[in-house]
Amino acid sequence: MVIPRREPGPRDVEIAITHCGLCHSDIDRARELWGSTRFPIVPGHEIIGTVVATGSDVSTHAVGDRVAVGCMVDSCGECIRCVEGLEQYCLRGNVQTYNWIGRDGQVTQGGYSDRVVVDEHFVLRVPASLSSAGAAPLLCAGVTMYSPLRHWNVGPTTRLGIIGLGGLGHVGVQIGAALGAEVTVLDLDESKREDAIRLGATDFRVATDPDAFTDLAESLDLIVSTVPANLDYGAYLSLLTLDGTFVNVGVPSRPIEVAAFALISHRRSIAGTRTGSIRETQEVLDFCADHGIEAEVELVDATAIDESFDRMLAGDVRYRFVLETDTLTAPHGGARA
Repeated sequence: MVIPRREPGPRDVEIAITHCGLCHSDIDRARELWGSTRFPIVPGHEIIGTVVATGSDVSTHAVGDRVAVGCMVDSCGECIRCVEGLEQYCLRGNVQTYNWIGRDGQVTQGGYSDRVVVDEHFVLRVPASLSSAGAAPLLCAGVTMYSPLRHWNVGPTTRLGIIGLGGLGHVGVQIGAALGAEVTVLDLDESKREDAIRLGATDFRVATDPDAFTDLAESLDLIVSTVPANLDYGAYLSLLTLDGTFVNVGVPSRPIEVAAFALISHRRSIAGTRTGSIRETQEVLDFCADHGIEAEVELVDATAIDESFDRMLAGDVRYRFVLETDTLTAPHGGARA
């Protein structure tokens, strides 16, 4: 189909998209699992492409630059959160890359298309050493892991646990290891052990093994859960040491339930975090370039999106799908999707 894109304004950058990662939230929106989809919808918020036009006031990007767009395309720019560089927590609400109402009053449409127009502040530089396909998932999966690891000061003395070696977890292991942390992975699938160690983990445990919780008791400083499952939070909190924190980046289907004593006994915390800011998104791209980190991806064409969604739901991907947008075949006339 053909979707409209606005003409570039003074601060806008027009991008010819070459790659776009497939995120689990794309499924949730496209298949209306969250119940707030605005149809027709074009998902995609892990966008890589080339600048083809810029507005008169644009100073940070030029025609021919390889650039990226992540989960946000606008915010108020004036509230205390935006001024602090935390646009993801904009008090007036940021504008998401798709399925949101943009500043022009139109529904935003994402990166499963051949063009996009975005305010320059929300356009990132892609370091030359990163491949476009390997960099695309860093714009959501990568920064969603990077932000909490930075916020909770992960470094050489940190004992870090990551629940789920999937699209987010496999990037988080690499980032955590590059920060110097001792990384333990907990996953349901024993066959992922070799990958976890190869990516930088020092330990791998099968989450259904009761001995794992006995062996790891009170041994971790920070746990980041990437999974949408409803967990036994008491069991996982028992793995944290004094002042340890359990951070949710996955979205369970039911409210979190935990006994108060699981928190009180060792001054533990449960926290949550959204995707990272624009500053952090640029940081993660630069950090990954400096440390040779990319997402491990499988390239797909436009005809395979539904199949890829089904495979993602079945856990049949190691570890991220990326759409090659030159496989879109609709006639051009705005942007094809």
